[in-house]
Amino acid sequence: MSRATRGWIILGWIGFAILPWYGFESAATPALGDYLFGGSGLMLGLKGAWWLLPILVPLLMTLRPAAARATGAHSQWLVGAGILGLALIVLQGFTIGLNGWTSEVLRGLFGSPGPRQAGMGYGAALTATALLILLCHGLAARGWCRGDAFVTSSIGIVIALIAVFVFFPVSTILASAFGDDRGAFAPAQFMVKFLDRSVWGLDCLVGDLRCGVAWNTLFLGILVAFGTTALGLAFALIATRTSFRYKKLLRIMSVLPIITPPFVIGLALILLFGRSGSASALLYDWFGVPRSRWIYGLPGVFIAQLLAFTPIAFLVLIGVVQGISPSLEEASQTLRAKSWTTFVLVTLPLMRPGLANAFLLGFVESLADFGNPLVLGGNFEVLSTKIFFAVVGAQQDQGRAAVLSIILLAFTLGAFWLQHAWLGKKVYTTVTGKGDSGIPLPLPRRVALASYLTAIPWALFTVLIYAIILIGGFVRSMGRDYTPTLEHYITAFRIERSDWGIYFSGSAWNSFFATVKVAALSAPLTAAIGILTAYLLTRQRFQGQRLFEFGTLLSFAIPGTVVGVSYILAFNVPPIEITGTGFILVMCFVFRNMPVGVRSGIATLSQIDKSLDEASLTLGARSWTTMRRVVLPLLRPAIVASLVYSFVRAMTAVSAVIFLVTAEYNMATAYIVGRVEAGEFGLAIAYSTVLIVVMLIAITMIQLVVGERRLGRRSAHANAPALAVQALP
Repeated sequence: MSRATRGWIILGWIGFAILPWYGFESAATPALGDYLFGGSGLMLGLKGAWWLLPILVPLLMTLRPAAARATGAHSQWLVGAGILGLALIVLQGFTIGLNGWTSEVLRGLFGSPGPRQAGMGYGAALTATALLILLCHGLAARGWCRGDAFVTSSIGIVIALIAVFVFFPVSTILASAFGDDRGAFAPAQFMVKFLDRSVWGLDCLVGDLRCGVAWNTLFLGILVAFGTTALGLAFALIATRTSFRYKKLLRIMSVLPIITPPFVIGLALILLFGRSGSASALLYDWFGVPRSRWIYGLPGVFIAQLLAFTPIAFLVLIGVVQGISPSLEEASQTLRAKSWTTFVLVTLPLMRPGLANAFLLGFVESLADFGNPLVLGGNFEVLSTKIFFAVVGAQQDQGRAAVLSIILLAFTLGAFWLQHAWLGKKVYTTVTGKGDSGIPLPLPRRVALASYLTAIPWALFTVLIYAIILIGGFVRSMGRDYTPTLEHYITAFRIERSDWGIYFSGSAWNSFFATVKVAALSAPLTAAIGILTAYLLTRQRFQGQRLFEFGTLLSFAIPGTVVGVSYILAFNVPPIEITGTGFILVMCFVFRNMPVGVRSGIATLSQIDKSLDEASLTLGARSWTTMRRVVLPLLRPAIVASLVYSFVRAMTAVSAVIFLVTAEYNMATAYIVGRVEAGEFGLAIAYSTVLIVVMLIAITMIQLVVGERRLGRRSAHANAPALAVQALP
C-alpha cells in the first residue's frame, strides 16, 4: 500500500473521530478546541446519534488492506469501503434534517418527527473526501486509467465537486419547473409555460417585428458571439503578429472592460448616448440630429455586451495565436504560396479550437448576462431579465423561472453540440517535442489593415467610455453639475486616525475588504480546477466524458440569478448548510467561472502534442510530475486567462451573488447596485474606479507571477527586416 493511501486512511479516521461533524454552516464558528472529540462523529454516535455509527464499518474496512498482501485484495476492500462510506454519508445526510425525517414515507415507518441533525461540518467533509480518494485509489489499483492514482483521484474529485456545487443546486430549482404552486408533479403546467406566446411568439406588426423573449435572446447571443470573436481575434493578431508601437496599450484597452463592475458600462453609455447624454447633446447642437432613446433596446445591449465580453475572446485567442507553429507557415511559403493564401489555408484553420471556444463563451455569456439588459434593455426583453423578475417580481413564479432556465440551457447545449460538430476529429497540434526553428511571419497586409481598422476604433471608443466613467467620480452630478469634487471618494474610502490607530470609516471599506478576500480565495481555486479539468478532458479517455464536459458548462449557462436562488434552496438546509458564509460565495464563483479556464485550457492543450506527455511518462515520471513540469509551463496563457477572469468576475459579478450577500459579506457589486438604486451615481462610479485600479494591479501581478510561455521563437516583427532584405532585387 502506498504512503498516499495510508495517509488518506488516517485522515478519514481523523475526520470521524476528532474533528467536528457538524457546525460548518455557522458564520461565527467556535474555536476548534471547543469541538475536538466532543463534537466528532464518533463521540456524537456514542452519545445518541446512532445514525452516524454505521460509518465506522467502511472506515474499519479501510484497515483491512494493510494486512493484505495481494494488490487485488486491498483494491477490492478500498473500492468497497469508498462506495459504502459515501453511500452512508449521503443517505443519512438527506434523510435526516433539522426537523426530523425529510420524507413522509420515513415518518410513516418510524414515527414523527424523528431524529434531527444540522448541516455537515469539517469532520464530515474530511471523512467523505478521504473515502472518495480511497475509492479512486482502489480503482487505480484495479487498472482504471492505466493504474494512475493521480488521474483517477482527479477525475473523482472534479466529478464530486461538480455534482455537489453544480448539478445538485441547479437540479433543485429546475425540478420546480415540473411542479405546481404546491410542489406536486404537474407536467401540463410545464408545457403551458414552455409554449407561452411571450416566449416563442413572432407577431408581425406594421413596420415592426416583435419577437418572443427566446428569439430575442438567441439573436442577441449570435450577434455578440460573432462580434466578440472578431474583435478578440483582431486584438490577438495585433498583439502577437505585428510591430504596432502601442500594442501594449492596445492590449490593456482590450482587457479593461472585463474589469468594470456591473451597471457601470451601461450607465456610461446612457450618460453618453441617452437623451441628455454628452454625445447626444453635441450631435443635436452641431448637426441637428434629434435626441432619441435608441440606446435603450437591442443596440445598447449589443454594444454593452461587446464591451464586456470581447476581453474573454481575446484572452482565449491570444494563447492560440501564440501557439501556431511558424514552421507550417514557412513550409507554405516555401511552396510559393502567397502570404494571404498561407493565412487563409494554414494559419486560420489552426485557430479553429480557439475560435470555436471564443464563440461559445461569447454566446453563453450573452445568454446569461443580466446587468446590461436590465439597465439598457428597455422593451427588448431577454431570458435572464425575465427569469429575474419571475423570481423577485410581483409574480414570484419559481416554476416559470425554472422553465425559462431550461430554454436557456437548451440553447447552450445546442451551441455546445455545434462547436463539437464544427471542430470534428481533426488534429490541431502545433507544439511538439521537436526543435522549433521557425519564427512567426508578419500578417498579410489586408489582414493587418482589417485588424487595425477593427481594433483601434474600438479601443478609442473604449477610452471614451472610460473617460466618462473617470470623470463621473470627480464631479457632483454627471450630466447636470460638473463642479469638481472629491466628495464621492471621501464618502466611500475615508480613513481616520483615532486613539486606537487607523480607522477605515468610509462606507465602502467593509464591502471592499470582503470582496478582495473572496476574490483572492476563489481565483486560484477556479484556475486549478479549470486547468485540471481541461487536462482530463483532452488527455484522458473515460466513460461519460461528454456528459462530464457538459457539466462543466452547466452553471455557466444558467443565469446568475437562477444560480443564486438555486444555491439558497440547496444549501440553506442540511446536509450542506452554508448559506450566510463566505464559503458559499467562494464556491459560487469557482463553479460559475470555471468554464473559462476549462475552455481556454482545452484550446491551448489542443495545440500541444501528446508525445510530450508520453515521453515524460516513458522516462518514469508520474502523471503529477508530468503535468507540473511539462504541461503547466506550456499552459501559461490559459492559466493567466483563468486567473484574470476568475479574479475579475469575483470582483464584479452581481446576478449570482445578489441573493447570497450578507452584512458580513456585502460584496462590492451589491454595494454599487444599492447606490445606483438610491440615485448616488457619483458614489457608485467612484467605487467602481477604485475597483478598476485594484484589478489592474492584480492582473499585472498575475502576469508577472505566472509569466509567459517560451517556445524558443522570436517575435513576428523581428523577421520583418530579413524578409525585406530578401525581397530586394
